[in-house]
Amino acid sequence: MTPKKLWGWLAFVIIASFAVLIFYGVDIYRKVPPIPEKVVTTDGKVLYTGQDVKDGQNVWQSIGGQTVGSIWGHGAYIAPDWTADYLHRESTLLLDELAKKDGKIYKDLPDEEQAKYQSLLKKELRTNTLDEATQTITISPERAKVQAELADYYSKLFMGDPSMAKLRDAYAIQKFTIKDQARMDKMNAFFSWTTWVCITNRPNDNVSYTNNWPHDPTVGNIPSSSLHLWSGFSILMLLVGVGALVFYHAKNKEEEIAEALPLDDPLRNMKPTASMRATLKYIWVVALLILVQMLAGVITAHYGVEGSAFYGIPLDEILPQSVSRSWHVQLAIFWIATSWLATGLYIAPAVSGYEPKYQKLGVNILFGALLIVVFGSLAGQWLGVMQKLGYVDNFLWGHSGYEYVELGRVWQILLLVGLILWLILMIRALLPALNKKDENHHMLTLFVIASVAIAMFYGAGLMYGRQTHMAIAEYWRWWVVHLWVEGFFEVFATVVAAFLFTRLGLLRLKSATISVLFSTIIFLAGGILGTFHHLYFSATPTAVLALGATFSALEIVPLVLIGYEAYHNYQISKSTKWIKAYKWPIYCFIAMCFWNFLGAGIFGFAINPPIALYYIQGLNTTAVHGHAALFGVYGILGIGLMLFILRGLYPDRHWNDKLIGWAFWLTNIGLFVMTTISILPIGIMQAVASIQEGYWYARSAEFMQTEIMHFLRWMRVPGDILLALGELLLVIFIIGLKFGWSLKEKR
Repeated sequence: MTPKKLWGWLAFVIIASFAVLIFYGVDIYRKVPPIPEKVVTTDGKVLYTGQDVKDGQNVWQSIGGQTVGSIWGHGAYIAPDWTADYLHRESTLLLDELAKKDGKIYKDLPDEEQAKYQSLLKKELRTNTLDEATQTITISPERAKVQAELADYYSKLFMGDPSMAKLRDAYAIQKFTIKDQARMDKMNAFFSWTTWVCITNRPNDNVSYTNNWPHDPTVGNIPSSSLHLWSGFSILMLLVGVGALVFYHAKNKEEEIAEALPLDDPLRNMKPTASMRATLKYIWVVALLILVQMLAGVITAHYGVEGSAFYGIPLDEILPQSVSRSWHVQLAIFWIATSWLATGLYIAPAVSGYEPKYQKLGVNILFGALLIVVFGSLAGQWLGVMQKLGYVDNFLWGHSGYEYVELGRVWQILLLVGLILWLILMIRALLPALNKKDENHHMLTLFVIASVAIAMFYGAGLMYGRQTHMAIAEYWRWWVVHLWVEGFFEVFATVVAAFLFTRLGLLRLKSATISVLFSTIIFLAGGILGTFHHLYFSATPTAVLALGATFSALEIVPLVLIGYEAYHNYQISKSTKWIKAYKWPIYCFIAMCFWNFLGAGIFGFAINPPIALYYIQGLNTTAVHGHAALFGVYGILGIGLMLFILRGLYPDRHWNDKLIGWAFWLTNIGLFVMTTISILPIGIMQAVASIQEGYWYARSAEFMQTEIMHFLRWMRVPGDILLALGELLLVIFIIGLKFGWSLKEKR
């Protein structure tokens, strides 16, 4: 197939996919579960208002939001999912109240009488009592009494009651997380409403707004038929897609490796421009951020076994788990993104041979702006979680409450401005090469498109406001997390890797161009609409479930032949003598292929079908996928890209292979050991508990604080140590390029 036809298919895939994504996004807006004007009892007592719910959402965001447990399954793993926890406690207490109303004690009743009250419970909880005209939800006095008891329970938990010290420790919740009773009352209203969404049937339907999630058989939250139907269909789509891809590959695959390899490194004698040399400081900052992110990860993991301290030191008084986890996740995105930004700034003048006026100044200004965003946002998150900011100030400067986009709104805007500045710097340097219209034009155009997407799609995080409905905020948040991080980062990675190899003269430009265009089409065909698989249970319509299941399966299709890509990169690493100088960057590309297959492919698809995600969303199985895909794919690739830049900045000497070799292998082995020996077994045991007992139980302190769970958490230590040593050696290697111990004899 010619590049012209492939461009046509790529345009069709992008336009059609985004049309569907936006169309059903509008449907989400129209069908979101209502936030009522007020919630009242049948005798007219007002329990809370819709504004209380919105303010309570802001309180929840200010304490770290999705870094302290989860809502609708999205968030952190140490504390419970508050909607599942609230629902289970509410149903247990309400059963007692319903029996007490008849002068009976529920636990003492025979099974057949208990079944009667369970039926009454389901009717009470699942009946949608929203009055459309007045936007009022009406509940019974018995349920109101139970909710008052729950409000007291959560107030004691979050506000420092001594009787809750042990449970707070199990959940790694800081004492006096919330310091003001008025704020706590509003968060209780938010918990009550988000749980109402999980159990109340949609109008004229027999499933809840969250498609009967979380699993809790006592209240009738069991998988709907659509979950089974679309799970089966997703597997069929995967098989069809795999078959079609293998057929295409067998029929059309050309040999990409160049027939006549260069006798010497084509980039060896390239003189880095001033702006290219200025990217070195980016790499030094990446090295610093890697170490800080690693330390934040160690602290966060330890909170799982010692919830209020770090080896006896009461660290949570100044660095609570919600902050350390936010920093751990956000710093990962920062250092990965920074390494990619540095790569773009380095490649652009190298490709065109043109250094625009003031390019170095622009690179330095962008560097300063990134530092302000990184350290300013981290400080803002700490201030927000420590309850030092009001609702509005926290939204602007503090903690957004949403995982992966924890930055306050001001920092989000500044980061977007920085990304746009990066894009401008890249394009102005690439213009001479783009204007040539030679054989490099296709690859350069795709490189620019991927760069534009990286710069602009972060802006989706600005589409929701301080009190935007949770279902709508989740829709836009996953535009950032899935489309920006998992989508166009992947396209950028594919293009950059092929581009570097063609510049080295190791790949035939024509066949590499066709291969990259085809890979991009296949990935985006599933990846754009695959965004919906994150939204199955976020109070979205059933159509989202169907689309997400179908297209998320197609995301896995291009990973089927990832072994070929890994072997292809290995062949390149052995193709000629001088390529040994690029051994470790290429090995990073090979490792990226491995983690793409295992982390994104195996671990990703294991949790993606609706019926699987119904039981295991937000369990440690998600953490397995998150670590293996984010660090394993994008982190390792970021390291590889940095090493390519460093090879160009230090072209005349061989490297200390032992030092960088140990760093590479310890990092990858440590990540594998950490995920498979500790996190994965915990996730599997949680999955069994969720299926057998209910989702609430899989996240409960009762289950998570058993001896076997403590043992498995401690089993993270070997992998963490190996990973930490690998990252430390990588930083030592980078520093050693400046001071000499990482350099050897002349090339």
